[in-house]
Amino acid sequence: MSAAPPRGFASDNNSGVHPEVLAAIAAANEGHVLAYGDDEYSAAARDRIREHFGESAAAYFVFNGTGANVTAIDALTEPHEAVICTDVAHMNVDECGAPERIAGIKLLQVANTGGKLTPGGVSRWEAHRGDEHAVQPRVVSITQATELGTVYTLEETRAIAGAAHELDIYLHVDGARLANAAESLGASLREVTTDAGVDAVSFGGTKNGMLGGEAVVFLRPELAESFLYTRKQLGQLASKMRFIAAQFDALLTDDLWRRNAEHANGMARRLADAVTAIDGVELAHPVEANGVFANLPAAAIHRLRDALPAAMPFYVWDETAGTVRLMCSWDTTAEDIDELAGALDSVMSDVG
Repeated sequence: MSAAPPRGFASDNNSGVHPEVLAAIAAANEGHVLAYGDDEYSAAARDRIREHFGESAAAYFVFNGTGANVTAIDALTEPHEAVICTDVAHMNVDECGAPERIAGIKLLQVANTGGKLTPGGVSRWEAHRGDEHAVQPRVVSITQATELGTVYTLEETRAIAGAAHELDIYLHVDGARLANAAESLGASLREVTTDAGVDAVSFGGTKNGMLGGEAVVFLRPELAESFLYTRKQLGQLASKMRFIAAQFDALLTDDLWRRNAEHANGMARRLADAVTAIDGVELAHPVEANGVFANLPAAAIHRLRDALPAAMPFYVWDETAGTVRLMCSWDTTAEDIDELAGALDSVMSDVG
């Protein structure tokens, strides 16, 4: 057997699967059970999600993050309605127009502040309410943690929820890294969503130790009345649902979700300390979850890429500013960080 591929920092999607999740998949791979979620594994996972998000939480498992976002906003909007999000939101930048093509809704962008949307952004289009020539905002979507690695505080989420609900707008959270955000805040999953006024969540597992799968969680169950049909029509209904459900059951048992997020966040803080100790390296954004954004000279970026063993050791976030994104995962090690920091120190000495 060939040696394992080297770990890098390009994406927390690049990490492997946590052994406890793999064990849960193997345990679910016994015998025949009913398909499409009518099985004991799916029922157990739905119960587990209610334990973490509240008794009214209605969970539906889907294949991936884009699928979770698209099906959620499709369920929350009519064809003439729109979703407010920041200009750097994943659904606006990195989903290839899927919300517009599949859900058929318009995204209304607001400028981000440190990756975040502010309550003022919710009311930007209110002058057009009732205007038949304009789309009508129905959902505001925030990303938690944000695409810039920052985290909405509980107070910030509550303020956005309050501003949205005052205008009869739902609050959706793109929570691909919700676990990292909750751990960063020292809060429970319920506290960062249900108790903060969130209406629906795309709850991510893939970036936090799962093989694959996400959950759309409606915190107001009346919003999910037709979601079974939405999920089917939009191609997100898994026949062998038990294998996605078993992963969530494992992730939400004995706080595995928090242990994984705590480790990834801790490694990001260690990485930030290591790289900022090197002359000429500065952070582009605060490190609040499991992502580190650092500004480097262009020559250093190219040399660092060549100096590290991973096929894609990091992601260049902004070519013009020289910003690289370094993501830590549940399986990132101190040795990984030391290797990157050593290579960066050498590179910076050469280009300096």
